[in-house]
Amino acid sequence: MAKTMAVNAGSSSLKFQLLEMPAEQVIAKGQIERIGLKDSIVTIKYGDGQKFETIEDIDNHEIGINKLLQSLLDLHIITDFNEITGVGHRVVAGGEWFNQSVVVTENVLEKIDRLAEYAPLHNPANAMGIRVFQKLLPNAISVAVFDTAFHQTMPKENYLYSLPYQYYTRYGARKYGAHGTSHRYVAERAAVMLDKPLTDLKLITLHLGAGASITAIKDGKSFDTSMGFTPLAGITMATRSGDVDPSLIYYIQEHEKLSNAEMLKILNGKSGLLGISSISSDMRDLLDVIDTNDHAKLAIDIFVNRVVKYIGQYVAEMGGIDAIVFTAGIGENSVPLRKMIIDKLGYFGIKLDEKQNEKRGSEIEISTSDSAVKALMIPTNEELMIARDVETLKNK
Repeated sequence: MAKTMAVNAGSSSLKFQLLEMPAEQVIAKGQIERIGLKDSIVTIKYGDGQKFETIEDIDNHEIGINKLLQSLLDLHIITDFNEITGVGHRVVAGGEWFNQSVVVTENVLEKIDRLAEYAPLHNPANAMGIRVFQKLLPNAISVAVFDTAFHQTMPKENYLYSLPYQYYTRYGARKYGAHGTSHRYVAERAAVMLDKPLTDLKLITLHLGAGASITAIKDGKSFDTSMGFTPLAGITMATRSGDVDPSLIYYIQEHEKLSNAEMLKILNGKSGLLGISSISSDMRDLLDVIDTNDHAKLAIDIFVNRVVKYIGQYVAEMGGIDAIVFTAGIGENSVPLRKMIIDKLGYFGIKLDEKQNEKRGSEIEISTSDSAVKALMIPTNEELMIARDVETLKNK
């Protein structure tokens, strides 16, 4: 059967899943780490718990992807490169040009390059991954799947900032959001779990990981989302600040004598849970010392506070809610965090089932049977959504 590779290329890394389609069976998955650095690592998991790993210097993405593809052959995961008939690429910023996944053409690649202004850490790496795979697998269809595409259904009052309108028309200054592929996947699965059409539901999906975003989904479409022009806005994250008064940023820059680049580095890499706690950006580390370290507790309290604020805002915006959905690293795995958040949401009729909340690993309803608003935990699967989009476009 035909195989599709779902790819997420970073500046020094590449994650992948190889799926048999249309059966949607994962054949292999893994990553290349430390591309361009000493002791690069290629890891491939496949078969019945088998794992391949090699450590060697990989100077660039082309060498790394060549190594990956050759390893798939050597491990007998594939017998010929032509078995891979489609490659789907995660692309962070699609701007207003892309409201759905598209087959990659030179025109599409040019636009991805131009949108690097919106995602300078991501789009160049995404485009590089596309070009390398197109060179090495010329017979496979190449598809770009955009993080921002799902959010293109937001109404203007939700995506525009209260800035002079010409900044929107000249520069595209607006909210674009992120994690759209994840929000789309868990919303569709929530509708299945609730046994209702997605178009009849009002959902709030909580993608809580190192990067975190919250999305209001109404009539099956993204209605509002917490991330903004870039993934820096919204709730407190692992190392990102989330929402901050812009005047405060300028104030700190003046007093600390910081350049714009230095300030952005602080907001993106030294703030959030790490900045408040001064201990770690990992929620697990903070929960381990929540009873003994005031700053760890404060970081967690602020995280929960921001999540609850956005949920309340979106309930009001949509005029009600049917369910909230937890997903991503923290959302799927942190039993205490889910409890902390739900305990603050009793005002709109949500009740936590403590035993259900202790479960892990699969799609679970964690609210009680008599809860007016349902709470679900759904592991995200962005790679599957990417593969499905490749399959859809392949068959057009």
